This record gives sequence, C-alpha cells and structure tokens, in this order.
Amino acid sequence: MEEKNMQEILQKAEVLIEALPYIQRFNRKIIVVKYGGSAMVDEELKKSVIQDVTLLKLVGFKPIIVHGGGKEISKWVEKSGMEPEFVNGLRKTDAATMEIAEMVLGKVNKSLVQMVQELGVLAIGISGKDGGLLKVDKKYSDGQDIGFVGDVKEVSPKILFDLLEKDFLPIVCPIGLGDEFDTYNINADDAACAIARAVNAEKLAFLTDIEGVYKDPQDKSTLISELSVSEARELIGDGFIGGGMLPKLHNCIDAIENGVSRVHILDGRIPHCLLLEIFTNRGIGTAILGDSEERFYRKPNTRLEPDTP
Repeated sequence: MEEKNMQEILQKAEVLIEALPYIQRFNRKIIVVKYGGSAMVDEELKKSVIQDVTLLKLVGFKPIIVHGGGKEISKWVEKSGMEPEFVNGLRKTDAATMEIAEMVLGKVNKSLVQMVQELGVLAIGISGKDGGLLKVDKKYSDGQDIGFVGDVKEVSPKILFDLLEKDFLPIVCPIGLGDEFDTYNINADDAACAIARAVNAEKLAFLTDIEGVYKDPQDKSTLISELSVSEARELIGDGFIGGGMLPKLHNCIDAIENGVSRVHILDGRIPHCLLLEIFTNRGIGTAILGDSEERFYRKPNTRLEPDTP
C-alpha cells in the first residue's frame, strides 16, 4: 500500500480514537438539537445535519430535534397574499397566519422524519400539542399584542421519554396549546431550551447562522470557544452581546442553571458542525457550561482574557 494511502487511513483512525472518550462520556445521554437557519434551507446542509443527528443516535446518544421554519412560513404567508408583519423582531401571528404556520411546520416536520428514516433510524414527528408536551401563555412584545405567539410555561415530557425508551428519534415542531386550547406558535429557541430543561438533557445545541459568541462581533478572531455562565453574564453586562444573540445567550444561561450540562452555539452553515463540535477536542463553535464544569481542551482563546493595556 502506498505511504500516502496508509497515512490517510491512519488519520481516519485517529479521528475515531479522538471521538471515543466523548462517545463514552455521553452514551445514553439526551442531547437536544435546535435546528434552524440556513441549514434548513440548503439541501446539502440539511442532509449533513440529519446525517450528524442520525450518527449520534447510532453511537448511543438519545437525540431530540426541535426545529424552526420561519423562512418557510414567511414564504407561504406571502404566497397567500399576506404581508409578514414583525413587532420588535417577533412575528405577529393572527389566526390566518397561525393556520399557515402550523401547516408549514407540519410539512417541515414530516420531511425531516423522512430524511432520518432514509438513513435507517426510526423517527416520529410531533408538535408541542401532542401529549400536552408544550403548554403556553400568550406572549406580548413590550406590551403589544402579537397574536397567537406563546411563551412556554410548562413542559410535559412523558411523550418524549416514551419515544426515547422505544428507540425512536423524536422531531418536535414548536407549536403549543394555551389554557383555552388555542394554538400558539413558539420561538424554536425557547421551545428547545424548555424541552432540554424538562428532559434534563446533557447537551443542548443551537444551529445558527453565526460562528458562535464573539467578545467583539466586529473581530472574527475573538470567537470564544468555551464560556462559563459567569463569563456570559459578564459579556452581557459589559454590553458586548446584542441583537439576536442576546436572547439566545439568555436561553443558554437559563438551560445551564436548570440542569443542562453544556450548551453549544454552532454555525449550521458548516457541514457536519455537530460532529466537529461534539466529537473533537478543538470544536468549532462556542460551548457554554456551568461555572463548576470541567473544561475540555479547545482553541487557544478558550477563556475570556482581560484586555491587555
């Protein structure tokens, strides 16, 4: 065998060996994956995400996918002759829009089920309405009524535990029921965070359209590989975090403080980002962990270093 071919084979073996301690540590543990952004639009990225989650299932993890579908909902709202309306970045959801959202999210949900099953793993798609999974209060945006948008107030995870016990991969779309059994749309990040807390997930992974958390968003070299809850609060307090990252980071802190061991913010535009983050020493995104949690060896800028004068 040529030396070059042998080297390539050995490199593949090294990758597998590097993954071994992570497989051992997280075997039979629950990981919640919030799936959204560009990775839901690009067919090749979609395929790589589903391959990643399926592989996690086959090596012993217990993954749960919680997916969004905002871009697809907006497309179908426009096709229906309506104009998508947002208040402070939140979609205003009247009864007609809610009907479209539920239809679109159901379509997305079953397409993901199909992709998983094509890879030989049994999946079941549900919404937060099934089994009373997600109960919500009506959400307001700075006091403004934004229609059928819900805040998760209670999670009943029995249906998820039942599916995991029977070796299914649950795929959840973020629709919930209010006290009067009205249907509400839920922000997928919020739904994933609430579900991760309720099932005491070992990991919660957010697939996004950014590389991770930056100390300075204008400087790509300031990507932070590992971030404790205290450091995250410090970043927020010092005004480094803004825009869509602010509520996401609050969700991460909330998840950690409610029993989730680690939260990962990943760039879903990178093929196989989940495997690279979870199974390699260096990772590619930002891992957020409790103050007492052991840090892995990661990139050189693992910690928040004080500014040098």
